[in-house]
Amino acid sequence: MIRIVKRPEAGRRRNLLIWAGAFVLALLAGAAFLALLGQKPWEIYGMILKGAFVGSRRNPLSAIQATIVKFVPLLLVSLGLTLAFQMRFWNIGGEGQMILGAIAASAFALYTPNLPQPLLAILMLLAGCAAGGLWALLPAVCKVRLGVNETLFTLMMNYVALYLVAYLQSGPWQRTPGFASVGSFSENIRLPKLFGVHIGWLLALALTALIWAYLRHTKQGYELRVAGESQTTARYAGMRVGRIVLRTMFFSGAVCGLAGMIQVAGIDYTLSTGVTGGVGFTGITLAWLAQLNPPAIALAAAVFSILEKGSSSIPPDIMAAEAAQVLQSILLFSFLICEFFRRYAIRWRAAKP
Repeated sequence: MIRIVKRPEAGRRRNLLIWAGAFVLALLAGAAFLALLGQKPWEIYGMILKGAFVGSRRNPLSAIQATIVKFVPLLLVSLGLTLAFQMRFWNIGGEGQMILGAIAASAFALYTPNLPQPLLAILMLLAGCAAGGLWALLPAVCKVRLGVNETLFTLMMNYVALYLVAYLQSGPWQRTPGFASVGSFSENIRLPKLFGVHIGWLLALALTALIWAYLRHTKQGYELRVAGESQTTARYAGMRVGRIVLRTMFFSGAVCGLAGMIQVAGIDYTLSTGVTGGVGFTGITLAWLAQLNPPAIALAAAVFSILEKGSSSIPPDIMAAEAAQVLQSILLFSFLICEFFRRYAIRWRAAKP
């Protein structure tokens, strides 16, 4: 009795109106949740904005800097996953690829800490990208050669990577006996800062522009999109689909690995099992919410970072951290609902007698 029908492509003006409606719906849904908790919605929203943008008297920019710190890995992982999703390769392994990038960068930090800082930063960057790319290449090879389901493969590899970090913490890289930790990196290993934030934010913005240009204005980007639409059409046009899949997955994992390198060298200054902070899974949602468009992904990541940083700054006696997370989920889910109805319509038909 119910069927879902794909809508025709909407114009830019209609899309903007839908997004504006989604924003209003998200605010109203969040306000309803806050009202049920006995809170004043607009006061809570004001606290979120204040927590994301207003710093302390000693450092007025501290809140903005903290928001940018959350923004960088989320943007990078979302961009990396976008490359795979454009090709309809369901890479759910952003977490694992980010972890492998962090492990490879940490290896240089631990074993070659006395190298000159610029050289060490470059080596850590290359190692992080290479490790993340190779980790993503394994499920791609299995998909191309053996037809293995990439969704389950990449998902399970996340846990392999996570337990590899746990092994290193309590084994070869353990700093303190009896305490599973790698220890803090020295000052020489940490990324330099620009405007009070590590330079990873500059790399993330540059990559946003590069990936947009790669997808829209290069031969490889065109091949990627054609293979995503129809592999049969791509093969008929003479494209080597297997090579396209392998190349794209390496790039996808490399960008996620870069996020891991920046996390350990620019934010955490150590390696731990919490290195990803869950951004590998959040990035999946943001990439699709932004319709796999790099500039839109940057905007979505910025909004979510503001929401996450602002929510975490609300005092626990006013709203518990768990309630703040539920609020974030409600706001994000409201956008997803609007995105669904932007693309599809529900049609009712009478049941047959």
